[in-house]
Amino acid sequence: MKAVRVLLAATGVGLGLWGLRLLLETLSPEALVRLPLWLGGAVLADDILLVPLTIGAGWLLTRWSTGPGRHRTIDAVRTTALYVGVTTLVAIPLLLRQGKGVNPTVLPRDYLRDWLLLEATIIAAGVIVAVVQSRRATFSSSRAASGDIGGR
Repeated sequence: MKAVRVLLAATGVGLGLWGLRLLLETLSPEALVRLPLWLGGAVLADDILLVPLTIGAGWLLTRWSTGPGRHRTIDAVRTTALYVGVTTLVAIPLLLRQGKGVNPTVLPRDYLRDWLLLEATIIAAGVIVAVVQSRRATFSSSRAASGDIGGR
């Protein structure tokens, strides 16, 4: 077992050093200076902007879901928020890079419009599921209140 761990560690270190060599060969000295600045800016943007927004949205969602009867639709809201977040994270590089670079034909599409349409579709599907779930719950509770259970 120890030999497997040593082999995996050596493979990981070797691949890391190979990647570092490729990075140093392909980037210019100016880019090597800008890279840590960009990475530091990404960390700051994540810690100052994205994390507080995510925590705030989760707190608001939790407060909203504690209301009477709202626990039935919380899964649809959470799933919708998850899909919106994931597709936004995937789309950010395309949105930031759009129309820039040496070859403008590489990214010829209107990614902002396409991303907004995708997000609108995800939100519309989430709203439809939430409405169907809330109506189904209302229908079940009205049948239970009328005593029409069990085919009587």
